[in-house]
Amino acid sequence: MQNELEDALENALGKQEVTHDEVSAPLARRLAATLDQTGDGLENGAPLPDGWYVILFTPTAPTNVLEKDGHARASDFLPKLPLPRRMFAGRKVYFEQPLEIGAKVERVSTISKGEIKEGRSGMLAFLTITHDMNTAAGLCVREEQTLVYRAEATDAAKPSGPPKQAPQAPTDCPWTDSATPTPATLLRYSAVTFNAHRIHYDESYAREEEGYPERIVNGGLTAILLIEMARRNRPGPLKEFGVTNRRALYVNRPIALLGMPEGDTAARLWAADDSGAIASEATLTWKA
Repeated sequence: MQNELEDALENALGKQEVTHDEVSAPLARRLAATLDQTGDGLENGAPLPDGWYVILFTPTAPTNVLEKDGHARASDFLPKLPLPRRMFAGRKVYFEQPLEIGAKVERVSTISKGEIKEGRSGMLAFLTITHDMNTAAGLCVREEQTLVYRAEATDAAKPSGPPKQAPQAPTDCPWTDSATPTPATLLRYSAVTFNAHRIHYDESYAREEEGYPERIVNGGLTAILLIEMARRNRPGPLKEFGVTNRRALYVNRPIALLGMPEGDTAARLWAADDSGAIASEATLTWKA
């Protein structure tokens, strides 16, 4: 399998895809409602809040070509890998200038990196895609998104050996908040980002097919919760944001959102599960 993976990743490197979209005020207001915000001021010509670009370039594959997990089949752009389970692993985002609501946006996507690693449950493939989002004003957002591909959730693919002790989140953070995503939260976020992955809304599928104890909180939702928590403590336009997902978070379970400022323009952030274990860790910098 490793040779097949290596060949597929090597052949995919450098592939590009160009797509177009428009920053939609109604979608921005629906994301605001998902986050329990009013959506005041989200009108054409206003800047889209940093990090909310997730409402753009959502999947457009017809329903009848979705795989059993809800993902679209491999396209001419994404490689077909012998590891069928695809999940969001992390992202690094550079905010060059605001995306204005109502603006037309061109996204140039490039497969920029492929990597194979051995995990406790078997072989993993990591694929990094660089997305450049441009308007008439120039480059607005650059996102380096990393996807992880895993084997089917069979007994053979279950983690071997004793479980590793999960790193615990710090307990002395000056910025603290919490959130408990409900099924409605996950449904709304999946709807506004047009994400049909069944682990986020189909409880029986998440349990019986994927082996999870519950539906999984969208990684992109966790990232936005961290950004919004940080901005409540330190407002201002963002410069960079990077997040890595370490473990799953589950619906109806409280999430601790934690932040440690580093100087005037930077912070480290964590999302911890109900045991205190780190699920996501992030870095954030603001423009001076």
